[in-house]
Amino acid sequence: MNEPLAERIRPKNLEDYISQQHLVGQTGILTQHIKKGIIPSLILWGPPGIGKTTLANIISKESQRPFYTLSAINSGVKDVREVIEKARQSGGLFTAKNPILFIDEIHRFSKSQQDSLLAAVEKGWVTLIGATTENPSFEVIPALLSRCQVYILNSFDKTDLVNLLERAMKQDDLIKSKEVILKETDALIQVSSGDARKLLNVFELVVSSEEKPVTITNELVLSKVQKNTVRYDKTGEQHYDIVSAFIKSIRGSDPNAAVYWLARMIEGGEDVKFIARRLLIAASEDIGNANPTALIMANSTFQAVTTIGHPESRILLSQCAIYLANSPKSNSSYVAINEALQLVQNTGDLSVPLHLRNAPTKLMKDLNYGKDYKYSHNYENNFVSQEFLPKEIENTKFYEPSNNSRENDFRNTLKARWQEKYNY
Repeated sequence: MNEPLAERIRPKNLEDYISQQHLVGQTGILTQHIKKGIIPSLILWGPPGIGKTTLANIISKESQRPFYTLSAINSGVKDVREVIEKARQSGGLFTAKNPILFIDEIHRFSKSQQDSLLAAVEKGWVTLIGATTENPSFEVIPALLSRCQVYILNSFDKTDLVNLLERAMKQDDLIKSKEVILKETDALIQVSSGDARKLLNVFELVVSSEEKPVTITNELVLSKVQKNTVRYDKTGEQHYDIVSAFIKSIRGSDPNAAVYWLARMIEGGEDVKFIARRLLIAASEDIGNANPTALIMANSTFQAVTTIGHPESRILLSQCAIYLANSPKSNSSYVAINEALQLVQNTGDLSVPLHLRNAPTKLMKDLNYGKDYKYSHNYENNFVSQEFLPKEIENTKFYEPSNNSRENDFRNTLKARWQEKYNY
């Protein structure tokens, strides 16, 4: 039997579907849609291996609609139009139940390919279900996105993944024949990175390589995985592992490693825009104000690779990766916004101080909106000391300059202006 374990135990109905209770639980939004028989066009957004394709199949089955599927990797505009025409013709057999067209990795569709879907979705010839690991706000054209509901699928937690393993041990004949004892699961969960398909692939690899009975331990799993390194798979297997190594190499100021992992992604057929977006994030998260030009470089790279595409874009990506790796590092902006967000979540909607409020009407002025506000440009060096935070969190510091030449200048300027308030 060549069918992988993940396919053999793929859930067939909502009751067997693990996790995503906010969508498919008893009160989940998709459950309600199915019960009412009204399925909108939708985009399923989430990391690889969490059941997007499975969920699309279940929606089709539960709502009793014909199901058509395309992969964005190997389908062109012609393929899209042919499938739409087939779906349109079959739809006449189903009263008020237009067929479902499922497109895996819809973020890989070009603008023209996405444009070819518009009429079919708008006129109701098909109900579109798109699956993506990328933010649809960036990867799906606005005209198509406005016609779809976006639903976010969450990563599997440890309990979900263990449940998958136990299901395989109960349901799959090949696994059952090996008399598996699940002694330890940490290594399986670690190497899967929350990807259910990868988890089951590794589980099957380990089980099939041993004589029965098979006792699963962390040591056994790691020894088998290290001997069976999987080639980079742009559809999800090592997708996030490789890009993680790429970003960590840049963060660790190693241009050689950064270029190596870049080459792995390029050779594996990774989308150059995906790589360029990660460079943009790294330029701000890991370099930030230690070298603000890094963000400009990364943004220029993103725009350039979007224009010229592959294979020439490999040179631009290499240049940018090397530049970022050699740049001074600072995560102070990243830390600052995370701490500020945490404080907002803890303190709620604190009132804006009166002197900072806008006062466009007489009533607002009478209520002292804007009173005692000091206009910075009216003072020497365009600065005057005043409080800009709500009273409850006065003098709170989020930004801590990192130890690099540019941010040391920031530190000195803040000390000179604010004295003790910003005494870093």
